[in-house]
Amino acid sequence: MVSMPRASTNGIEVEYETFGDLKARPLLLIGGLGTQMISWDEEFCRLLAAHGFYVIRYDNRDSGFSTWPDDAYSLEEMADDAAGLLDALGIPAAHIVGASMGGFIGQLLALNHPERVLTLTSLISGPNGDDQVPPTDEGRAVLLATDPGTREGRIDMGLRNKRALLGPDDPFDEAYESARAAAAIDRAFHPSGYLRQLQAILAAPGRLERLRSLRVPTLVVHGDADILIPVENGRRVAAAIPGARLIEVPGMGHDVPKRVWTQVADAIDALARQADRPAGAARPARPAPTAC
Repeated sequence: MVSMPRASTNGIEVEYETFGDLKARPLLLIGGLGTQMISWDEEFCRLLAAHGFYVIRYDNRDSGFSTWPDDAYSLEEMADDAAGLLDALGIPAAHIVGASMGGFIGQLLALNHPERVLTLTSLISGPNGDDQVPPTDEGRAVLLATDPGTREGRIDMGLRNKRALLGPDDPFDEAYESARAAAAIDRAFHPSGYLRQLQAILAAPGRLERLRSLRVPTLVVHGDADILIPVENGRRVAAAIPGARLIEVPGMGHDVPKRVWTQVADAIDALARQADRPAGAARPARPAPTAC
């Protein structure tokens, strides 16, 4: 296993990796429930770097090679971890991209540390608490799947869960997904961390009223076939944040598959360019939802 750099922040150690030119626009990727930084595919990270970003991916607390605490914590603390990582890297503010739980964390980072957020991209995410539309029965089954207890069983469970979460238009590449599942298990299998992160999600209050106060350029991307965080959640987040752009992807489930990487990277780049407009430039009217 290649050693990655670590940063001390918010009372924990955070493992991270970077892509692209240090002098480029900083972009922080925040992963989802139980995932490690390698859930952000290297090819996608390099695609973002090719768009002129200095890309940072990292292990959330209780996952990967970041600190595994023994006690409960909140999503707010996880947002503080992200702000602290930027501090440790000497980055005053960054473009923030969060997927699923990472979207929850990104929203809280923008709310609690607005000076650190240049733009916010919330992927397949939602508003938590009473503001959240719950998973379907099929989505809940994935969320609560039990550990089969063996490496082979865990890989098989990962493949079953991936199949269940993909949308009808998302192709399933068994060799690719099997290799990713094995890499995550072999790198740092940590089921108790998954449970503590899930507890943090379940304890988080709704954010819609708070999101109405945001004044940061925002992109929301959601698939219309998401069974874990149904698309209405993305619609609610986009409707709450002034000026947010919503992209609904037909046939996409709870994933950001290869087929949309270019569209998503282009949209993130366009959002960053919007944020770079000179002060006083006219703000565009709220765009209508689009599909990619």
